[in-house]
Amino acid sequence: MRWDSRQLEALAAVVAEGSFDAAARALHVTPSAVSQRIRALENAAGSVLVRRARPVAATASGQALLRLARQTELLGAEVAAELGTETAGGDPAADGRGDDGTFVTVPLAVSADSLATWVLPALAQVDGVCFDLHRADDSRTADLLREGVVMAAVTSQTDQVQGCRSTPLGVMRYRPACTRAFAERWFPDGPTPEALAAAPVVVFDRTDDLQDAYLREHAPGARPPRHHVPSTVEYEETIYLGLGWGMLLDRPSLGGLPAGDAVTPLEADTVIDVPLHLQQWKLRSTVLDRVTAALRKEATRRLLPA
Repeated sequence: MRWDSRQLEALAAVVAEGSFDAAARALHVTPSAVSQRIRALENAAGSVLVRRARPVAATASGQALLRLARQTELLGAEVAAELGTETAGGDPAADGRGDDGTFVTVPLAVSADSLATWVLPALAQVDGVCFDLHRADDSRTADLLREGVVMAAVTSQTDQVQGCRSTPLGVMRYRPACTRAFAERWFPDGPTPEALAAAPVVVFDRTDDLQDAYLREHAPGARPPRHHVPSTVEYEETIYLGLGWGMLLDRPSLGGLPAGDAVTPLEADTVIDVPLHLQQWKLRSTVLDRVTAALRKEATRRLLPA
């Protein structure tokens, strides 16, 4: 079956922008034109491709065509860039831009902690590419890959997503920690089950399971008071200010916990290691290969060995 490129483009735009009106603005057409293209694509596929809600989301059938749309978009942009640089007499492999300065866009799923520590320095090494970053928990970034929303994902999921290849990156290490004043008030006898059940805990968001993993092992059934702080910088600041304890990222390049003497581990030898993998589409793409190479290089430098 042959798929219409404009219809695939409309599908990708609707999912990326979240609505038909926003997709129309991005494509410089009318909302009616976008709607007609999606309807024609659904007729060709024989199934509903998007859930018409806010934001618009792809159905299971739509996810398969969304992956095709993303791949078609990426390869088309690479060919345009190569033709443009060849016409200008440059090196077509130098970056992702054509002679008109157009950038190739790569959607990528990463966690907040990876984004705040090592991913951005990696992406800064890649010229000629725009990044559409999707933030999600390490355990959930692979879902965005499976749904066709992104082309690559930094994930803790070890099972290889269908149609993708997986490469180990390294380990992010976390330690349960709090301020010394907080420890003196809430853990005078150490992190006992009774103390853990009463002491406030700081959680990133409602998909963050790190603190609960520690609680399941050390205080089964405990349901302490919770602060939800969905930002890496503010999450750490909440712990530094003494509002609660939480899992702090152990940065080897900074000598351990970032706050030094102001923060103390709940237990000296207790850590939770989160192995990270880079999963990406099995797609022959120069741009995608350069992005993944930069991520792997920076991960080798900044993460603990896998």
